Amino acid sequence: MAIEVTALNDAQPRPRKVAIGTFDGVHVGHRQVIDGADTVLTFEPHPLRVIHPEAAPKLIMPFDIKRDVIDGLGVDELVIIPFDEEFREIEAEDFCSQILVERLGAERVSVGENFRFGKKAKGDPEMLRSHSEFETRVVPLVEVDGETVSSTRIRAQIAAGDVGGAMRCLGAPFLLEGDVVSGDRRGRTLGFPTANVVPDEEYAYPGHGVYAAFANGMPAAVNVGVRPTFETGRGVLIETYVIDEDIDLYGKQLRVAFIARLRGEKRFAAVEELIAQMQRDVEQARRLCDAFEPPR
Repeated sequence: MAIEVTALNDAQPRPRKVAIGTFDGVHVGHRQVIDGADTVLTFEPHPLRVIHPEAAPKLIMPFDIKRDVIDGLGVDELVIIPFDEEFREIEAEDFCSQILVERLGAERVSVGENFRFGKKAKGDPEMLRSHSEFETRVVPLVEVDGETVSSTRIRAQIAAGDVGGAMRCLGAPFLLEGDVVSGDRRGRTLGFPTANVVPDEEYAYPGHGVYAAFANGMPAAVNVGVRPTFETGRGVLIETYVIDEDIDLYGKQLRVAFIARLRGEKRFAAVEELIAQMQRDVEQARRLCDAFEPPR
């Protein structure tokens, strides 16, 4: 990892090209805002978790993934503003003068056209443009498949299992990560041992179904759901079968990149039917992973 992660209070003034936003998902619109910036200024936690916690959305990605994705865009520094009750009271003009100019030394500031900031969200791109200390770059909203890209749209796509649509909006596969836990140990008996992750309810995860994916970079078939063929009594589990690899991932962190939905989750009348379907799923996932080319 090349990117430097800095808390706002630790940032030293220097000439910076700053992109500002919450950047949940780091989707194709966010990427245009970040393009050409050497510094990304973002907020942790998501501002709505402080301002309207009852309306706070499930996040598309945890901080570690957001950091890594932004790192992959060639940004030098990620500056974090701890968003709390004190920060939410900062006036928009003070945000410009005290944070962007005095603290960061911004020479150029890049935002999306719908960016708002400061107490009661009174700050907008026009206010930024009124400051001669830095150049302001305002990026229009981006459309994919004839519809504006937004984090809200992507959350809905993920929840519906439309990981292909989400990938087009994100500019990369949807990523999910978690620690591998013990499951029912049924997968090895069936011939498909899986690495199991319990989804964190604070974050988005795909709707129930079977997916082609990459798990820690390796081709995989993934089941998201409650395993209706068996009476487990357990909640949602993300079960990942790493294709053509026999590795023990228990207790390790797994990062899954979803590239295609194969089918919905289904209850089978007999275990033999399930095994036959799983064999077909794995072959289809293998073909899709072999042919996969990242979005450009």
